[in-house]
Amino acid sequence: MLKKISFIAIILLFGTFCFVDSALAQSISLNVGDSPATGSTTARIFNVIMMITVLSVAPSILIMMTSFTRIIVVLSVTRSALATNSTPPNMVLISLALFLSMFIMAPTFEKAWDEGLQPMFEEKLDTMEGLEKASVPFKEFMIKNTREKDLLLFQDLSQEKPEKIEDTSLKVAIPAFMISELRRAFEIGFLIYVPFLIIDMVIASILMSMGMMMLPPTVLALPFKIIFFVLIDGWYMLAGSLINSFH
Repeated sequence: MLKKISFIAIILLFGTFCFVDSALAQSISLNVGDSPATGSTTARIFNVIMMITVLSVAPSILIMMTSFTRIIVVLSVTRSALATNSTPPNMVLISLALFLSMFIMAPTFEKAWDEGLQPMFEEKLDTMEGLEKASVPFKEFMIKNTREKDLLLFQDLSQEKPEKIEDTSLKVAIPAFMISELRRAFEIGFLIYVPFLIIDMVIASILMSMGMMMLPPTVLALPFKIIFFVLIDGWYMLAGSLINSFH
């Protein structure tokens, strides 16, 4: 399973090299006539261009159409609540968010590979049809995790009236999904922030009662917040809650 998920993560790059090797194995002609050979070469060149285009926007696709947005926002809020500045560093938070997203999105990746990408690379489907079929599992995932209110907002703005919820276009599903993810991320972040805020208030009250006005409460509260987070096994609870928060 892990091997297949890793393979899906680099499949677009792998597919690009496959198409390049296949194209170089043939003689390329500049004649754009109607001969079968020319048509085949032109189609393969077009496939290579399409793959390069998809690879260039892959980071944006990862952020827009997966669970990455909610996870990275919650992890960032957690670090702010702990007041540990740049600890854990951005590289660690992004890596953790990426691997949690891969774990959550594994069934979606597999379905997209089986229904769209694999037939496309086997030339059973053309490029556009293969990409369209590969996008269907992602659209289903997004709609399941989008508030109906947000979905209706963009449907009304685009004047789109799908007969079924599954017929919603990506131009509506993606922005609705993103604002839903941001809302849920801030809700989770609020619940995480409150216990650490209480610790700050208690430490500040104790310092004021002792007349220690010059000592910043955040400095004294930091070790208490860290040990509190460790004692409740915070990373375990946070990862489990984030994974379970997706349908």
